[in-house]
This record gives sequence, C-alpha cells and structure tokens, in this order.
Amino acid sequence: MAEPVREELSALAAIFCGPDEWEVLSLSETDGAMFRILTKAEGFTDMDIPLQLVFHLPLNYPSCLPGIVVNSKHLTRAQCEIVKEKLLEQAETLLSEPMVHELVLWIQQNLRHILKRPEAGGGGEKCSSAASMPVDDGLWMTLLHLDHMRAKAKYVKTVEKWASDLRLTGRLMFMGKTILILLQGDRNDIKEYLILQKTCKVDVDSSGKKCKEKMMSVLFETKVQTEHKRFLAFEVKEYSSLDELQKEFETTGLKKLFSEFVLRLVK
Repeated sequence: MAEPVREELSALAAIFCGPDEWEVLSLSETDGAMFRILTKAEGFTDMDIPLQLVFHLPLNYPSCLPGIVVNSKHLTRAQCEIVKEKLLEQAETLLSEPMVHELVLWIQQNLRHILKRPEAGGGGEKCSSAASMPVDDGLWMTLLHLDHMRAKAKYVKTVEKWASDLRLTGRLMFMGKTILILLQGDRNDIKEYLILQKTCKVDVDSSGKKCKEKMMSVLFETKVQTEHKRFLAFEVKEYSSLDELQKEFETTGLKKLFSEFVLRLVK
C-alpha cells in the first residue's frame, strides 16, 4: 500500500478518535483499504442525522475515485443512494489528493441541502434512477473558500486565466483574511476548474517552494436560479468590511447562502 494512503489512514484515525467513530475493515496489498467512519450531519429539520460512511480506497487511489457506501437509520435507501452520488461528484473535484476527510466535512455541511432537493424524497424506485442521474447542462454556480495566498499576485493571475480559459464568470473576493471564489458557468467547466485548483501548483509554501492548493473547500454548489444575478465577466474585488461583502452577496441574490456559509468563516 502506498505511503500517502498509509499517512491518510493515520491522520483519519487521529481525527475520528471518538467512541466507534473509526474502524478499519480491511487492509490489503492487492485490494487496498476499507474502513468505516461514523459521523453526524444536520438534516433539513435542523436535527443531527447519524451517518455511517464506508470507504474503499483502491490501489490507484487517489488517482481514481474511492468506493463509498452510505447508511443511516434516519434516511431511506433512495436518500442514501443520492447522498452517495453527491459524495462521488464531489470526489471528482478532489482527484489526485487525499480526500476522505474533506468529503466527510463536505457532507456535514451539505446534507440538509441535498435532502431538500426534490429527487431526495421517499420512494424505493428512486434508488436506481439516482445512480444514473444525468449532469444538468444549465448554468451552475459554486462558492469556494481559500485559506490563504502566499504568492498573491501570481495566484490571482492563475485564477483569472483558468476562469477565462473555461469561460467562467464571477468574483475572486478578498475581505481581510477571507478569500472566496464565486464561479458561474457550465457545470463541467466548473468541475474542470476545481480539478485544476487542486492538482496544479498555484502557490508557494512557507519555504518559498511551489505547492498545490490543499486548503480549498467547496462551500456550496447550486444551479443558477431566476433570482441569482448573471455575471458578465470574472472580476477580482477587495472589500473593506463584512457589510460590503454581504451587500455583494445580497445584490447577487445569495443573501441566504451568505448567512449560512460565509458568516461562519469570519465569526
């Protein structure tokens, strides 16, 4: 088993160290690693829903997707299948980097939004259709959070070039130490951007060496609705206060998402 995978397993064991939170199910030099994580995520009734997530990391992980199984006594079989598919979609944006912890964080932040979608209603017949749900070709939007930029000028130019090459519009937003990227465009182009963001050396580490972005998180992803502003270009903007940043989101039709996702970053 590759050393990076062993390191990821060790890190996960240290993170999920509570009672019954972590269990290694199998370790094999031919079949990879399989383990279980018990966690909780907020549902649409604001109640925490216990989730059992089983991950299988094949030998060529993280160059390929992990296997994922989702179980919960509080969700229907169809809902568990949809949660799994959304996790796999998110995993596609994290290829080539250790991703399990980030996937767990992502589902903790996004479960209630997944369950609110029409396709997440009850009904056993939805299990098979959920697994083959086509990617929507409409206009999509996603909000990313970056922890820091050491080589800011170079990093900004790289982000602008990727957005231009992929025909994405939106904002690169700075407010104090908070860094956000809001993107609009074709969903496949947004996914391509996320792959670039995670796999290319866009910044420098504390010693000045080029490094990949390891501290990016996807705060939300949604299809652009009628109330959402359509951006005509990609712009870099600096905000002097939280109120100014909030106003940007309000004029974009994202007031609710600002309060749910952005405020927690700056409080």
